[in-house]
Amino acid sequence: MSISLNPYLFFDGNTREAVHFYEKVLGGKVMGIMTYGDMPADPNNPLTDDMKDRVMHAHLKVGDADLMFSDTYAGMPYQPGNTIQIAIHPKEEDRAREIFAALEDGGQVIIPLHKTAWSPLYGMVQDKFGITFNVNVPG
Repeated sequence: MSISLNPYLFFDGNTREAVHFYEKVLGGKVMGIMTYGDMPADPNNPLTDDMKDRVMHAHLKVGDADLMFSDTYAGMPYQPGNTIQIAIHPKEEDRAREIFAALEDGGQVIIPLHKTAWSPLYGMVQDKFGITFNVNVPG
């Protein structure tokens, strides 16, 4: 069984600026930046022009470490200082379900586990201590 963890930093519309700032300060390398507009359109939830430009996911490699970034989605609360989540990447879907269920116990599901364009299984859950986790099986 294999699993990896990394910090996931959230911003309110200025993720691209933050990624390039940390790239310069930490001597990292941007591995990719994807906007919400880069994803397949959902006719049931059309994006505003502002949302299309927001960063859905960015990856910065710093030495052996991975930092991930995202802008909040419209309507999601944003409070500076409370913007770091933990991304968990179990390789097996069964293990992802076990971890998600354990974190959900006494906590709150934010995004149920489901198949996405980038992952066979992804979900977001806040545990009973108020820590938010992104559970993502690598695609």
